[in-house]
Amino acid sequence: MRHFALLPLLCFPLIAFGDCTSQLQTWAKALHPTLKLDSENAVCKINPADAGQVLAALPFAETADEDRQGDYGLEVLVADAATGNIIAHHYQPAAISSDAIVFRQLSLDTARYQLSPGLRAFGVRVSYVGSSRVNPFGETTLNLYTLNGTVLRQVLNKLTVAQDGGEWDGMCAGDFSQTQRTLSMGDMGKHGFASLRVSETTTSSHAVAKGDDCQESDYKPKVTGFILNFDGSQYGMSSHLTY
Repeated sequence: MRHFALLPLLCFPLIAFGDCTSQLQTWAKALHPTLKLDSENAVCKINPADAGQVLAALPFAETADEDRQGDYGLEVLVADAATGNIIAHHYQPAAISSDAIVFRQLSLDTARYQLSPGLRAFGVRVSYVGSSRVNPFGETTLNLYTLNGTVLRQVLNKLTVAQDGGEWDGMCAGDFSQTQRTLSMGDMGKHGFASLRVSETTTSSHAVAKGDDCQESDYKPKVTGFILNFDGSQYGMSSHLTY
C-alpha cells in the first residue's frame, strides 16, 4: 500500500461539469503509467456522505489478456471534487482473478456503513459471472474502505454478498440456489469500530420435466446470520464467507 498527499491533476471543478468519468484516464496515468486501465469497468461517483469528494475504483490489467483471462489490480481512490486532486488511494495487486469465472464489473457502494461516530466507510463491489450454460454461476464480493486524513485503508476484503448457481440439463431439469447477504452495524468493538451484522438468506429450487411441462418447486428459504468483528486491522471472517 502506498499513500501520498494531494496530486495536482485537474484545472477545473468536477462538480460544475458533473462527470468524473472524463478524469479516469488522468488518474490512471498518474498512479500507474505502465499498467493498462480497464476503462470499460472503471467507475466513479460523488460521495453522498461528502459532496466535496469523488470516489473511484479502477481495475488495471496486470496479467489479464484480451479475453479477460488473468489478474487485475484494483486501485481505489478519493479525490477532491472541486480540483480533481487525489486525496488518498489504495492499490491491491491481483485483487481480481478472471478465468472460467469471468470478472464482469465494478460498482461503488455508498450505503451508510457508519463504523464509528466519526468514521463512515464506503464499499467497492466486484461482480463475476460463469461461462458454463449448464452450470450457471454468478458472484458479487464487497470490500470496505475508510478515509482518515490522507490514508485510505481497506477494512473488509472480498466478503461474498451475492451468489447464485445451479446445475441443469439445459432444457428443464436441475437444481438452483441463490444466496444474498446484507450488512448492518452492530455493537461497538474494543478497537473502536462497530461489529458488522451479516444477514444471510439462501433460496433454492428444483425443476423437473413432466411431459411437455417444466415444473419448478421452491424450497423454504434458509435464513441465518453472522457477526464480523474488527481485529484492529480488518474485519475477520471465515473462508466460506469470502470468494
